[in-house]
Amino acid sequence: MPNTHSQSHSYKLKSVRTECPPSGAEGVGWHRYVITQGGNTIVGHRQGSTRSVTLVVEEIVLRLNERQLGNFRRALGSQFPYQIKKTSPT
Repeated sequence: MPNTHSQSHSYKLKSVRTECPPSGAEGVGWHRYVITQGGNTIVGHRQGSTRSVTLVVEEIVLRLNERQLGNFRRALGSQFPYQIKKTSPT
């Protein structure tokens, strides 16, 4: 059975940019991030350095894709051709 899960359906970090605090928030170092998946868009705000926000949002994207892949694997059952190796943090 061909793999019908394409990269076009994966979540991707589109952008992280410095921005004014969102309504009701205080402080400095706010960023707006955009995650896309096909025609879907997730927009969020996070406080921190550009590097730290990017790292956190990349982790969010990774988890979203892992969760989506898990749902895909369950739908295919034993027909899924790949193994995912989970490692525990050291």
